[in-house]
Amino acid sequence: MAKVIVEGYNHLIRDTSSNAIVNTSTSDYSLYMQRHRQIRENKDEMRNAIREINNLKKELREIKELLVKKVNN
Repeated sequence: MAKVIVEGYNHLIRDTSSNAIVNTSTSDYSLYMQRHRQIRENKDEMRNAIREINNLKKELREIKELLVKKVNN
């Protein structure tokens, strides 16, 4: 399993056994992980907001039902 530096890119290495190109830059990896965490946090925030909206809609329906019952009595 030999590794060859990709011409023009010091941080990229080609694994000759699998023909894969591997990025050896730790700063690029850290940046990737930071972006990945941010995307996951944004998705979690969106899910929580949707969950909260659905709970509020359910509570409003319950309040409406109670008001309708009260008016009809």
